[in-house]
Amino acid sequence: MRRALGLGLLWLVGCGGTEAEAPGAPPRAGGDTTIDDRTSRAFAQPAPNLTTEHEALHRDGDAAFAAVFVPGPAPVNPGLGPAYNNTSCNGCHLRNGRGMPVMGGGPTRTQLLVRVSLPQGAPEHPNGAVPVPGLGLQIQDQAVYGASPEANVTLEWVERAGTYADGTAYGLRSPRVTIVMPDGASPPADMRTSLRLPPPVVGLGLLEAVDLATLRGMEDPADANRDGISGRLNTVWDVQALALVPGRFGWKANSPNLRQQSAEAYFNDMGLSNPLFPGADGGFELPMDTLDAAVFYAQSLGVPARTALADAAVKRGEAKFKDLGCVTCHRDTLETGEHPVAELSHQRIHPYTDLLLHDMGAGLADGRPDGDATGTEWRTAPLWGLGLTQTILPYSGYLHDGRARTLEEAVLWHGGEAERAREGFRNLSASDRGALVRFLQSM
Repeated sequence: MRRALGLGLLWLVGCGGTEAEAPGAPPRAGGDTTIDDRTSRAFAQPAPNLTTEHEALHRDGDAAFAAVFVPGPAPVNPGLGPAYNNTSCNGCHLRNGRGMPVMGGGPTRTQLLVRVSLPQGAPEHPNGAVPVPGLGLQIQDQAVYGASPEANVTLEWVERAGTYADGTAYGLRSPRVTIVMPDGASPPADMRTSLRLPPPVVGLGLLEAVDLATLRGMEDPADANRDGISGRLNTVWDVQALALVPGRFGWKANSPNLRQQSAEAYFNDMGLSNPLFPGADGGFELPMDTLDAAVFYAQSLGVPARTALADAAVKRGEAKFKDLGCVTCHRDTLETGEHPVAELSHQRIHPYTDLLLHDMGAGLADGRPDGDATGTEWRTAPLWGLGLTQTILPYSGYLHDGRARTLEEAVLWHGGEAERAREGFRNLSASDRGALVRFLQSM
């Protein structure tokens, strides 16, 4: 199914680097990794600038990402469970897009995950996330035959109404989760919970390639420029370096790199021990070459090009996006630095993120700290590929827990540092609101 992808092979050098975009030329979302595809397979294509050898590694990674795991012992892909959330990477990231805002299984097996922890402060947990007895840091609500899920989780949506300044009505919904332990008891009263929707996979390698100095340069934790925005990097535990380091991946930037984020997903989502998160005896079920294959696949995906750039409404919407100050956090242009996968190096990209934490207000707060991220802070989500969300998987949700059914709802949930931008959007005319959404759909 795969060739050996040990650390040495994974970091092969290909041909990377891109010239600066010519004046007047349309921006290429992923630099030289950009693909011209707006179909339902747009998130599943390799970057076009891969070397022949890296194309072969990407195909091996595709197989690893799609591999369905089963309970052991088994001749192929053993080790699932005994409790788990899904059976493959593709199971949550269908066509590499967002998940569905539903709990449990189903035809696509896409689902929300529930992160849990006890209050911070335990010295043996340097990242501050204290596991819940019997649940760990994530509820595994599925189980193999003969075993039981860690808990039963049910989800309902609470609706509320609102109006734009022009009187147009809108509706917002928020999740309400009920968790019951296998013996029928309630979980600890002080347990913190956070719903998490599987995010898109596209563009992750490029975000990993952005220099730390670039991200540090965008930080403003004390709001020194007094623009109301005070972004900062998270600080998280690197299980290989055994040190606290900056985080940049995940809804709260709680993973330092793609290898650790992938290893966490195998361990928490599928119950697969691996070299970064071994079993109690120090052994592991997932070999390093499979982990590295999945990582390389995520790193080497192409980024879909934007569409309708000449459309008048898109241009007007982009101007409104800037006028409202959305680009203060959703930075439209970044440069990558050196990366071991050379095709990702020195690219001018347009991800619309700063990868920093921002206080998003009480409306989106989950109350669960993660690393240095507080219960109201979230990492700025990249917007590239946003307009393809419903093409990739109809009825996908937006925001960290899928509560937003439309892009308008996603904007209206913004608060905290983004409250001024949200109110600006709420006060726009219907025509200007439509233009801004049209701009977002062009991503």
